[in-house]
Order: sequence, then structure tokens, then C-alpha cells
Amino acid sequence: MIPIDGQPVLTAEQMRAAEQRLFDDGLAPTKLMQRAGEAVSRSVARLAAGRAVLVLCGPGNNGGDGYVVAATLQRLGLPVRVAATGAPRTDSAVWARGLWNGPVESLDVTEPAPVLVDALFGIGLTRALDASVQAGLSRLATAATLRIAVDLPSGVGSDDGHLFGDTPRFNVTLALGTLKPAHLLQPSAGIMGAVRLLDIGVPADGGSRVVMRPTLPEPDATSHKYSRGMVAIVAGSMSGASELAATAAARAGAGYVLHLSDAPQQAGAHPHAIVRRAFEPDTLMDERIGAIVIGPGLGRDEGARAKLGAALGSGRPLVIDGDALRLVDAEALRTHIGPKIATPHGGEFTHLFGDKGGAKTDATRRAAKRTGAVVVHKGADTVIAAPDGRTILCPEANSWLSTAGTGDVLAGAIGAMLAAGLEPLAAAEAGVWLHGQAARRCGRAFIADDLADALSAVRG
Repeated sequence: MIPIDGQPVLTAEQMRAAEQRLFDDGLAPTKLMQRAGEAVSRSVARLAAGRAVLVLCGPGNNGGDGYVVAATLQRLGLPVRVAATGAPRTDSAVWARGLWNGPVESLDVTEPAPVLVDALFGIGLTRALDASVQAGLSRLATAATLRIAVDLPSGVGSDDGHLFGDTPRFNVTLALGTLKPAHLLQPSAGIMGAVRLLDIGVPADGGSRVVMRPTLPEPDATSHKYSRGMVAIVAGSMSGASELAATAAARAGAGYVLHLSDAPQQAGAHPHAIVRRAFEPDTLMDERIGAIVIGPGLGRDEGARAKLGAALGSGRPLVIDGDALRLVDAEALRTHIGPKIATPHGGEFTHLFGDKGGAKTDATRRAAKRTGAVVVHKGADTVIAAPDGRTILCPEANSWLSTAGTGDVLAGAIGAMLAAGLEPLAAAEAGVWLHGQAARRCGRAFIADDLADALSAVRG
């Protein structure tokens, strides 16, 4: 089993095309099915640890994989039974059914087993399961102590993560060949359990991949505070949010953080390393500024609009977050001539771009192309997209991030990466990765201040 970090993510159509290229090169479809089934069976054998296994087989190729799994487990001497929804309907599945020399029970009446392997339906599902199939799957899953899905749990939309009904939760999902969007998008990602990738020899490159540990900028003997990156944080009516962003930028590695505010400077404000000045539009024209972060706590009054206008007109690299996303429009973003990263959560995304429609990946790519910005579409299933279509999907986030200020921390971390000279997509990925790792380090019931401080430890 392969860790998923950095791995390609393919839609159902892309996966079928990748398989077809193998077939065009002379690989028999049954050979690919055998690879998949045997790879799954090796994982199931380890996970089952001698317990009895029930394999559920559907009528298509996912069911064919299931028959190969059962036949292989049988050869290994494991106690295994097969239940099916009916006869196989594809040539490859018919071939695989011939490998299994035991009885095939009806899904409706089969008895449960401690280990359940779901090979009913895989990629390409577009409707809910039949009621009897749904009931049988739910009954058997409830009774099992270990639930394993082959490629995808049955009842999941592979491209958008939609759940077609009350799909059971699984302990492990074994992705075949490549990851699919549903492994990472909500709500389906929430029922996958641990997602593990099995190599079955399918070459894949669809322009989308999973977030991975980035190569972070590091200072050397020639570095100074400006070469490490100068970040300007434009403050507004809620200074706590911009202070969080400033702290995060410094903790993420920026060499110089400038907090620009109209409010009187607070005596003893921390960290002391952050430089605090009154906001002046001309300050943003300083060529030493590697990134401007605007939006956290900005407010939505005329003063806030004026600050946003100054930031957009500066030509400096921008991170646009929070209130700024409520004040700007997509066309104004496009007119900004410098690199830019927008970081909307779901509500801000809808406000800025309208009804998302379809898969979150598709909506985010459309937004990036429309604005010319890298878009970080935040959530438990954060999606990052560049204007050229490159897309990065993130595994399910720490649910304790659902607290005030964590988005401000993310904006500051991304600002530090952008100021350090990373191109916008790389800067966004690095900031999101740092943010996620900091949340893991914090554990449970943390506050945004803890998250910002943890960035230093993650950089270590």
C-alpha cells in the first residue's frame, strides 16, 4: 500500500482512459482485473488476520475484482464467502466469476462475517443503489467489525464525493491504481476510513494530485530579513484577526512582518518582532514587500474599500482573505497585475463566484481561471486550483480547525510563502500544508493563537 501524499487524482473518465491506453498497448482487461484483485487480497489478508471474510460482488468490473479477491483468499487458506446482487454482466467479470469455485450467496439472505469486503459498485455510479441492495449492504456492514471498500464504497459519486443514500462508514478504502476525487472530497471522504493506494500498473497524470510535504524556503548564510520575505498585513476594524495573520506570517518563516493599522498602537503588543505602523497607501508601494495580506478583520466600510483598492493597485503579490473577499469582485481581481491568491471558505466562495454547481474541484478551477488567481477553496476538503487548471486536493482536515481565527492564520502562512518567492500555487500548497501540520501538532480544543505559534515547530 502506497501513502497518498502527492499522488495523482483521476476522475472516472480519466481513469477509464488510462486503462484503455493499457489495453491499446496489448494488456488484456482480465490481466488488469487480476492485478487489482490480487493486490486487494494481499491487503485484506493482512487486515483480516485470520478472521472470516465476506466479499460482496456487483455485476460489473468492481464485482469482478471481488471474485478475484475471494478466489485468491481461498487459495491462501482464509475462510471466505461470496455474496452477489446477481450474475456478472461484463466479459471480465464473467471471467473472474469462473475463478471462484465456491457458492455465490444472495446478498439479501447471506449471513454477516467479521470482515466485509465491498466490491459491489466502483467508479462511475450516478444514482442511488436499489433499496434491497442498500438494505443488504447496511445490514452486513453493521454486523462486521472490519469494513473494507474496493476502490470506492458503493453508493459514492466518484468525481464529486456525493453520497447516493445512507452509505455505511468503512474502516479502510483500497484505491485501485490512482486516487479518485471522492477519496478526498466531502461528504464521501468522511466515510472512507483510512485511504490506501494500491499500485496496479496504471500510469496516471490528470493535472490533479494530493497535497504533499513541500520544499520550504530555508535561509542560508547570505540571507537577511528582506530576502527571507517581507509581508505587509493590512489591518482593519478587528485588529485581532490581522494580528493572528501577522503572527502566523512570522512563525511560518517571513523575515519581516509589517502590521499596518489605523488604530493606535497597543503598548506591549506581541510579538514584539512584528513592526507596527499606521496605514498609508504609499506604504504598499514599497518594492521590498514580497506579499500583502488583506482581509482578516478588514471590515466592510468605505475605509476598508479604500485599503483594498490600494492593495489591488499596488501590483504587489496579494493574499486576499476574509472581508476583502466580500468587497472585491471577480473582475477586479483579474485586473490586478501581480501574483494573487484568494482564500475563500464556502460562503465567501458562493458570494464571490455564485452557485458552485457540480464538483468542488470543477468550481474551484473555474474560479481560478476567471480571476487569474490561485484559489484556495477552504473547508474540511480544501481544494487549491491555479488558473492553468492544475489542482491540489487535501485530505480531511482536523475538525478542531472549526474555530475563529484559523483562517487568518492560514492567510498569514500563505503570505509568508508567497513573500519568500514561491510561485502562487506552490505558496498556497505550502501554507495549507503548514496549517494542517500545525493543527495536528495542536491536537484538540486549541485556539487560533496556539495554531499560529505551532507553525514554528512545524518549520523545525
